Amino acid sequence: MKLTFNFKFLFLFVAIFVVEVLIAKFVHDAFIRPFGGDVLVVILIYAFFRIFLKTNYKKLALGVLIFSFIIEFLQAVHYVEWLGLQNSRLWSTVLGTSFSIYDLLAYFVGYLICLLFSDN
Repeated sequence: MKLTFNFKFLFLFVAIFVVEVLIAKFVHDAFIRPFGGDVLVVILIYAFFRIFLKTNYKKLALGVLIFSFIIEFLQAVHYVEWLGLQNSRLWSTVLGTSFSIYDLLAYFVGYLICLLFSDN
C-alpha cells in the first residue's frame, strides 16, 4: 500500500457526494433514495480511499463492503441510540437507524460497481 493523490477519484468522490446530498434533500421515493443512495454510498467510500491509497483495489472494495455490512447489522441493534445520537437528524441519516436486507443487496451492487474501477 502506497500513499498517492488521484484526481480522478477526487472528482468521482465530489460528484457522488453532491448527488448523495441532492438525493437526501430532494428525493423522497421508494427506490432512488433508499436503494440508489445505498449503492452510491459504497462507491463514495471506495472513491475516498482511492484518492489517497494505491493498493489492491479488490481487497479495498471488499473492505468497504464488509464495513457497510457491519454498519447495517449495527442498525439492527439500534447503535445510534447507544451513541446517544437518535435525536440528531444529520447523524441518524448518515449512520442509519433501521436494518434492511435490501440495504445489504444495495451495498453488494455498489461493491460490484467498485470492482469495475479495480484495474485503474
